[in-house]
Amino acid sequence: MLLRRISAVSQCLARLGSKRASFLHPALSFTTTRCQHVSNTGDSAQPAAAPAPGQYRDTVLLPRSDFPMKLTGQKILDRELQIQQDCGFAQLYTWQRERKAKKEFCLHDGPPYANGDPHVGHALNKILKDIRNRFEVMRGRQVHYMPGWDCHGLPIELKALGELGTSGLSPVQIRKKAREFAEGAISRQRAAFQRWGVMADWDSSCYYTFDGQYEAAQLRVFQEMHTKGLIYQDYKPVFWSPSTGTALAEAELEYNPEHVSKALYATFSLTAPPPKLAESAEGWENAKALIWTTQPWTIPANQAVCYMPNAQYSLVTRADDGQRLVMATDRVANLAAALGTQLDTLTTFTGSELEGAMCQHPTLTGKEVPLLPASHVTMGKGTGLVHTAPAHGMEDYSVASHFKLPVDCMVDEEGRYTELAGAELQGKLVMAEGNDTVISMLREAGALVKEEDCVHSYPYDWRSKLPVIIRASRQWFINTQSLKDKAKDVLVKVRVIPESARSTLLTMLDRRTYWCISRQRSWGVPIPVFYHKETGEPLINKHTVTHIADIFAEKGSDSWWEEPIETLLPDSVLKKSKAGPVTDYVRGEDVLDIWFDSGVSWAAVLQESDPRADVYIEGKDQLGGWFQSSLLTSVAVRKKAPYKTLVVHGFAVSEKGEKMSKSVGNVVDPEVVINGCKDSNSPPYGADALRWWVAESNVFSEVQIGPNALNSARDNINKLRNTFKFLLGNLQGFDPRTQAVDPKEMHYIDQYLLHLLREFSMKVTDAYTEFDGGRVVRLLQNFVSSELSSFYFSVIKDRLYCDAEDSLGRRSCQTVLEEVLDGVSRAIAPILPHLAEEVYLHAPGHDEGDTMFQSGWIKTSSVWRRPGLEEAVEGASAIRDAFLSSIPGRNAAEYELIIAIEPGLFFELMERLSKHPRSLHKSLQEEPTATFSQLTELMMASRVTLTSSLPRDLPEDALISRGSFLINLEGGVIREESSFTVAAQPTSLSRCPRCRRYTSDSPDCLCSRCQTVLQ
Repeated sequence: MLLRRISAVSQCLARLGSKRASFLHPALSFTTTRCQHVSNTGDSAQPAAAPAPGQYRDTVLLPRSDFPMKLTGQKILDRELQIQQDCGFAQLYTWQRERKAKKEFCLHDGPPYANGDPHVGHALNKILKDIRNRFEVMRGRQVHYMPGWDCHGLPIELKALGELGTSGLSPVQIRKKAREFAEGAISRQRAAFQRWGVMADWDSSCYYTFDGQYEAAQLRVFQEMHTKGLIYQDYKPVFWSPSTGTALAEAELEYNPEHVSKALYATFSLTAPPPKLAESAEGWENAKALIWTTQPWTIPANQAVCYMPNAQYSLVTRADDGQRLVMATDRVANLAAALGTQLDTLTTFTGSELEGAMCQHPTLTGKEVPLLPASHVTMGKGTGLVHTAPAHGMEDYSVASHFKLPVDCMVDEEGRYTELAGAELQGKLVMAEGNDTVISMLREAGALVKEEDCVHSYPYDWRSKLPVIIRASRQWFINTQSLKDKAKDVLVKVRVIPESARSTLLTMLDRRTYWCISRQRSWGVPIPVFYHKETGEPLINKHTVTHIADIFAEKGSDSWWEEPIETLLPDSVLKKSKAGPVTDYVRGEDVLDIWFDSGVSWAAVLQESDPRADVYIEGKDQLGGWFQSSLLTSVAVRKKAPYKTLVVHGFAVSEKGEKMSKSVGNVVDPEVVINGCKDSNSPPYGADALRWWVAESNVFSEVQIGPNALNSARDNINKLRNTFKFLLGNLQGFDPRTQAVDPKEMHYIDQYLLHLLREFSMKVTDAYTEFDGGRVVRLLQNFVSSELSSFYFSVIKDRLYCDAEDSLGRRSCQTVLEEVLDGVSRAIAPILPHLAEEVYLHAPGHDEGDTMFQSGWIKTSSVWRRPGLEEAVEGASAIRDAFLSSIPGRNAAEYELIIAIEPGLFFELMERLSKHPRSLHKSLQEEPTATFSQLTELMMASRVTLTSSLPRDLPEDALISRGSFLINLEGGVIREESSFTVAAQPTSLSRCPRCRRYTSDSPDCLCSRCQTVLQ
């Protein structure tokens, strides 16, 4: 107990000076004694002489450690590389795979694209994954992590060929150049990932989508989906990139919000008025349907004008020229302003009454198109009537499918009009001169009402950075419509972090009506289909695809072009397929979408026993990319998600929150971050600083990086190093295996610190489990600064430095310091593996050759949990804080305190604490007045007197502080506020020349504690 009950305190005060209580660590009597000098050699005490300066320096146990407090410049780099070598970073993954473990943790790596140098986005993603993997290794789980690379696709092909293009090159030549380029990028990225400290078997346990075994697994998934009718060939509109000559999926688009289109209002003259309105209303002679479009080039392909059946429409007259126009009633006012004229309404009707009306095509003489109902018509912009070209719009195609309209595409692979568009348009680029020609044709036909520039969001090719078009072509598709409901069902069981990302995932899933998986390029996995030379009918079934998959597993997908067709389509396969001779067929030329490539990685990489990963961790762009393609293919084949948890992080941006761009000059290169750059005057920060940046950031939003963030990371790491140096320095010569003190024998403040350490470790473990590195960092910084540096370290220094080396009090303190060193270094190990291993090399208590990551997670004990002790010490700390706040800027050791506490629950609490079965101590202070009690240590004062009320004869210079603290007992059922008063006055004791505390009876004399230590 901190205090005895009031009666006991009174009795002690009465006996002060006449009788000394018996206790474990006796307080000193303050009666005057003769000053003694104790020689450093241990000779008997002799009369004192004034001590020489520095006489006792060698008797004080100051911290000693060769652990560097700070590393800068090349020293950081050399030290990290040495740590990686000495501590077996390269062998850690294999070691943990070979050890016995009760549980496995699988983090499936989304393959980065093998098309360039490593960038800061890679660092964010790979380090985030590695932090979790290292945490799981330390927890004793067997981690399954196989890094991968997405090796196919247009971007690699374009970069590999450069200015050469594909002209004159065979598919095999193109593929050879693309493979070489991808392999070079993989080599550079792999080296960077290793330098960042990412744990994996980089030599023999990675996956590559251009590997034959991987390609074979991909085709087997393809075959199963095709057999189920989920993959089919069709002629329908898709996003098409004229700049790269291939179809694109939604995930391969980037939207430019500043795109400028030539928008126009045009009329379709009614050749047959609506039957339901023609007889009952006047004015339908020469009436025209008014449309608005941002893509005039599609008007030659028009097959209909669509309206909203339930909306209101009006027939209006233009006040300036008398034209009669049909438009949505809700748009009349806006259109009057846009056209700059008054619009007078002749009649109003519902959209469904337009049924049966026909219009003259404005650019094709003699062609009529119908007015048709459609659900995609909106009233937000335009006229409420939508020009419909089924070959150039997904919604338009749906209308055509329903009403059996033609889907005539007049645009070729280069984005030029074909002969179907007529001589005036043939050969012209639809996004350039062809667009202008159509506008001229509309003007000549009298159908152009108004032309204007329209700034709007428009899709661009993600690699060429040029606009795409929508164009009908014969492609291979996945029927996502039939998979959506099941995909949504399985997502219910998937945890999404942050949860807000779930709605985006579902929205993107809903938006995908079908998935075009064919690409008109050479660098990719070929679609295993053969076409009949005369009919064009595809030959594809389980027999043909299985055979091709077996070939790819052995020889890779280059064999599709290198092997004779007789090898790819042997007689045995033709017979099973009930097909004609091989001479009737040619092999297909399309390759699979790279999102299908990577989307089936679960089938090629994850273990067959349960091909579901514990977690996928990728950027938010993968909500419509790899997360979705993996989900759809897995649901199609196995009816379950390939992941149990999705973690979605943001993008790396500049410190101003801007997207990184070489032209702007705000790109942060992780290579420069680590190694520095003399040209840009950038210092080397090392890999751990990069990892700290990842960990402390809020990765669930945009993650800013720049000099400020990196300097902060470096400074925070140096503060940690300072803490570790203090801990290691005070553990010099201490062996926890033989010298540790049992918790029940420890000082109360030491037990209290173990209690806090246990709580800290539990919170840190929870934060890592939640993928919240930022919370780990905040917990760490708070524990180090508030609980250690500002509190515990400042309190215990006297005991550490000046008590006898092997005294119980000092060993008690060292035991706690070793536990703190171990716990804090393990807590930061997943984030800062280089620093953690460096600390471990200097730490006591383990054998040479041991490493941090092979020795487990933070070790705590339930014995450390002492809620009652927490109440007592925090109550005493409240008194201490009141005292310290009363002497701002002054030395607490120069004051002695009188503490008066009212009786109440605090006494009850302390009495229970003293009787605790795990405590051998009776109290924080046994005697009413003491200089060397645990309470005096906590107060950091010269001496402390404990009483029930302050004496009346306090000196005038006494500083009085009052306060209270809340006491909880029985789990909070009993609560009481305990009041206290503190009187602080300059001490009458002298400064001890050895410990420099004001605990000596006379000047230049050792205090009784130091006398005892030196005897």
